[in-house]
Amino acid sequence: MKLTVVGCSGSFPSADSACSSYLIEAEGYRLLLDMGNGALGELQKYCGLYDIDAIAISHLHPDHCIDMCGYFVARYYRHEGGRCDPVPVYGPPGTERRLTTAYADTPTEKSMSEVFDFRTLTPGGVFRVGPLTVRTQRVTHPVETFAFRVEHEGRAFCYSGDSGRCEALAGLASGADLFLCEASFTHGKEDAPDVHLTGREAGECAQAAKAGRLVLTHIPPWTDAQVNLTDAKSVFGGPVELARPGAVYEI
Repeated sequence: MKLTVVGCSGSFPSADSACSSYLIEAEGYRLLLDMGNGALGELQKYCGLYDIDAIAISHLHPDHCIDMCGYFVARYYRHEGGRCDPVPVYGPPGTERRLTTAYADTPTEKSMSEVFDFRTLTPGGVFRVGPLTVRTQRVTHPVETFAFRVEHEGRAFCYSGDSGRCEALAGLASGADLFLCEASFTHGKEDAPDVHLTGREAGECAQAAKAGRLVLTHIPPWTDAQVNLTDAKSVFGGPVELARPGAVYEI
């Protein structure tokens, strides 16, 4: 199983990175987790536009889903070979309406469903996409948000989505070989426990989960990533690093 970081900036794109988007590959199968601002352009560096086999959206904030509108255009108006067959899109309740409203004049239009096969995530759910098993859990954020655990041949990867402190996240990440965890806030500076994690809290969550490796992501341009990295290292005993666009991890 291979993870490629397509984009990892939090809230809005930085000068160096698109917003959240992560490509998982196994046995020729490609699952994309999130498609935030700027991700569609970056994605084309790592795979073809029409080579994605499934998409999972953690939640409906623009920095995690808005480039789905551009991807709809690419799939709907493809010139060679006609319109694309629908690709499965797993998302929170209301995903189709949210994306249609962002793109169309009227939210009642159904054209998106011609190229996206929308499927609704549930807390504690499990679904198969090709050779991958995906487990979901709802985490703490102002809108309905899901974290994902992706398993393949005895290996496990966990992605936090956006989350404040919650036991559900540590449970989902339990024993994960790689834990990709948001670290938007800085310890001692921002206090919004039900919105995002600090670097220290991400480290504490990884330690509680006994994860093998921690990669910090979703750090906004205004946050000093090196401070969050140091804070995470102070409480997590395993390897810790910052996500960066184009980084590839073999899991």
